[in-house]
Amino acid sequence: MRGPSTSRKRRGEGEGFPPGEGEESSRGLGRRGGTFPPYGGGEAVPPAPAPVPCHPGGVNLEDLARLRRARDTIDRDYASPLDVPALAKVALMSTGHFARSFRTAFGETPYSYLMTRRVERAKALLRRGDLSVTEVCFEVGCTSLGSFSSRFTELVGETPSAYRARDHREGAEIPACVAKVLTRPLRNG
Repeated sequence: MRGPSTSRKRRGEGEGFPPGEGEESSRGLGRRGGTFPPYGGGEAVPPAPAPVPCHPGGVNLEDLARLRRARDTIDRDYASPLDVPALAKVALMSTGHFARSFRTAFGETPYSYLMTRRVERAKALLRRGDLSVTEVCFEVGCTSLGSFSSRFTELVGETPSAYRARDHREGAEIPACVAKVLTRPLRNG
């Protein structure tokens, strides 16, 4: 029977790691800065390339795909109670990073984009004329008539009541998809 060994190996020595460096080097945590394969024999693995920005604003293509997913959620679920943290979750980003990236990529904040979609839909409902302004407000997902009216007035240039009362027959022959583009609310200023 053999007795206890008098020489003890340091962790990692003789296991395919460079002498004096243990398992930490295989994860890129060693002193040399490169990443070594876990069981020796081979070159250092180069670091992954940095994400390529899609434009000078600095939103990379992966983030842009996630931001589009969140924007599609806004377009589809505009009448639902959406907020920035919920949209950030859809985009798999932190709330702050999502808000900054959304503004950089699309030129407006997520809330502003959401309200523009809601006003766009409200205009279509008001043109029909069968719903009151209050009913339209709640139909498009707004919970405050005052906030809805002020945002509508800011984007359209007239109050929802005045817009509803106006004659909309001149645009009745235009297909809905074309009318949507022609009557899209634009931010003043």
